[in-house]
Amino acid sequence: MSETETSSNGDSEPGGGDIADIDALITALDAGETIVSGSPLHRAMHSASQEALRITAELNTGYRSPEEVRMLLSTLTARPVPASVTVFPPFSADFGRNIRLGERVFINSGARFQDQGGITIGDDALIGHNAVLATLNHDLDPSRRADMRPAPIVIGRGVWIGANVTVLPGVTIGDDAVVAAAAVVTRDVPAGAVVVGAPARVVRSVYERDDSD
Repeated sequence: MSETETSSNGDSEPGGGDIADIDALITALDAGETIVSGSPLHRAMHSASQEALRITAELNTGYRSPEEVRMLLSTLTARPVPASVTVFPPFSADFGRNIRLGERVFINSGARFQDQGGITIGDDALIGHNAVLATLNHDLDPSRRADMRPAPIVIGRGVWIGANVTVLPGVTIGDDAVVAAAAVVTRDVPAGAVVVGAPARVVRSVYERDDSD
């Protein structure tokens, strides 16, 4: 076996072995399939991550106009980004191809998206400083620890996610919900709920009247 082999999509991967097509990888990720360490799908994920690192390095190096930021995000995600989207760099994604942004989304600086499992952000959502959205878990079995299990994050319309929030794989945050700063969201959040803490818990609803106002 040669030191470098050509993949099925024309790419080369040091160390040998075919790399699965990116579309096959995304299909597997969206189906929630476990990505087995060392498999063609695993190698495809790492190859795609290198491209994401290249694009985000360009995005985060020096000043970029809002139009340039959106252009690079469109390249990163391989889909059009609405002209109403605003992202303040630095921004990082270690895959990029499984991010979907609605209209008038605002993402503040320092956000980190691990989007292999899929991240969907609804219209008018606000993402605070240094938010982490993670869509992969490793296997708990130590002998399979390098295997990865994807699960999507869905953020509804009008959601406000505060600074330093972490959202874990498989979580859906309902429309209009508020996630307080530094919360760790481990389970679904109902529409309109205000959640705080680690793990995040519901403390009130945004639809409730506050008589102190």
